[in-house]
Amino acid sequence: MYIQLSQLSMEEQVECLTKALVKIKSINGTSGEVKIADFIKNTLQSFPYFKENPLHVWEQKINGDTLGRKNVFAFIQGSKKNAQTMIYHAHLDTVGIEDFGPLKDIALDPEELQRYFSMHNINEDVQRDARSGEWMFGRGAVDMQSGIAVHLANVLHFTKHPNKLEGNVLFMVNPDEESQHAGIISAVSELNRLKKEKNLSYVAAINTDFITPLYEGDSTRYIYTGAAGKLLPCFYIYGREVHVGDTLAGIDPNLIASEITGSIHNNINLAENIEGELVLPPSCLYQRDNKEAYNVQTAVSSHLYFNYFIYERTAKEVMSQLIGLSIEACEKVEKKLSDYYELFVQRTNLPKRNLSWKVDVVSLEDYLEELDQKGINAQACIERAFEQYAHLELRTRCFKVIEELQKLDPHQSPRVIVFFAPPYLPHNHLKKDESRDQQLLYPLQAAVEKVGKQTGETFQFKKFFPYLADGSFLSLHETDEEIDAFTRNFPGWGIAGAIPFREIRELNIPSINIGVYGKDGHKWTERVYKPYSFGVLPKLIQETTVQMLKSRHACTNHI
Repeated sequence: MYIQLSQLSMEEQVECLTKALVKIKSINGTSGEVKIADFIKNTLQSFPYFKENPLHVWEQKINGDTLGRKNVFAFIQGSKKNAQTMIYHAHLDTVGIEDFGPLKDIALDPEELQRYFSMHNINEDVQRDARSGEWMFGRGAVDMQSGIAVHLANVLHFTKHPNKLEGNVLFMVNPDEESQHAGIISAVSELNRLKKEKNLSYVAAINTDFITPLYEGDSTRYIYTGAAGKLLPCFYIYGREVHVGDTLAGIDPNLIASEITGSIHNNINLAENIEGELVLPPSCLYQRDNKEAYNVQTAVSSHLYFNYFIYERTAKEVMSQLIGLSIEACEKVEKKLSDYYELFVQRTNLPKRNLSWKVDVVSLEDYLEELDQKGINAQACIERAFEQYAHLELRTRCFKVIEELQKLDPHQSPRVIVFFAPPYLPHNHLKKDESRDQQLLYPLQAAVEKVGKQTGETFQFKKFFPYLADGSFLSLHETDEEIDAFTRNFPGWGIAGAIPFREIRELNIPSINIGVYGKDGHKWTERVYKPYSFGVLPKLIQETTVQMLKSRHACTNHI
């Protein structure tokens, strides 16, 4: 690969690498993630610097991964040997190609897709972009094989010019970003190992995940100095099943689920209000009852979960908020059912029964405490359930665990149990009141200003990358108490999943997203804008790297 790249300009290098990466089917959860990791490793090993320093390229297997997925690392030592190190990172997996429908066969072929979109008017914007020749189409083109390509081109650049670095560059690519983030979570231990063994001081991590217009006609290039976090709040809703001939006596969990969904889904009032930031409301990702086949009995239970972005809030605050909303939803359902029953009695002249539609709402933490006070060993139940349902999808396993815990209640009372399931992403952002973060902002701003003047691009700084990104796992702002409030509401923490919070806190690496520019990520019209992403962005990251290392080196020497 090096021989081919050495004949090209940097812009051509990035385009060549992007095309090659897109053509590899690296869909999340498949062996393609291994195949693309091997390609990236082989590409790095073809560079003269790494031929001379073969130990500076290596891989780290993801422990226990049935697919054999791995992280790939490469280390460039600057000519002025010191501890200051910039990290370049990106994820190598993509989402699937089912959305391409009849075009699945060319989903990884940028040239064929461009021809198709040029000829077919899917919409005017897509056709215009295809005909311009300035956009590359294909699954992963923008999210985020082009981001890997930018980093690889810059790695090649700095291996040829290590004298420009007043410090080092550590490159890494990680699998599984589109699902459980197993790659970056595993990389935390490797980053800490390198930090100790090589006595490194990590300055910042630059991610090249894609940026996109925030409104029609928006051409601003956004730079994000942090990453949003994410919770997956779940609701196990246990009702009171009845025959449909006695339906008014029951408590349908679906009715409660719909009431909770209505109060949470896309409710902008629940989103954090942070000036100048694109802050997104929670959205429902899953809602269904437990019935597997038709019968005339109402559902026993219903399962519900939401994508819930967090920016400055904590899991404890979100749990308190959701408990309150669930109580309100259950009270509305109780009143509605009671009113319906009263009307039913009036119409039928039947004797009134002593019925209640009260539904308790409890966090998992509080429910486990209730069981403990009754002398019930909930932990043993959790462990058995995870083993029994090991074959199920992870979130389904969590619901099965809660179902087994509900069975431990001798009264089988109707209730809503609120808990958290994976994935969980901490939020990571620069803070204006911390001197270290300010020291990073100055050289970053200087680099952006310089490149902006040279290229005419308009840049704007934002605090939070609005989508999910691996950079969340490089630093931790939550206190131990706030983390405990999360893990105590996570069924089987350490069994279903675990995050190395202590090791992340030790790393404490600021995450900056300086991304490729494109449109329609995760859509079949996904495309990356070549003039900026292949031409401007690599130089911007080079300048940022030089400025940050220089600034940190000067600060260290001063100290």
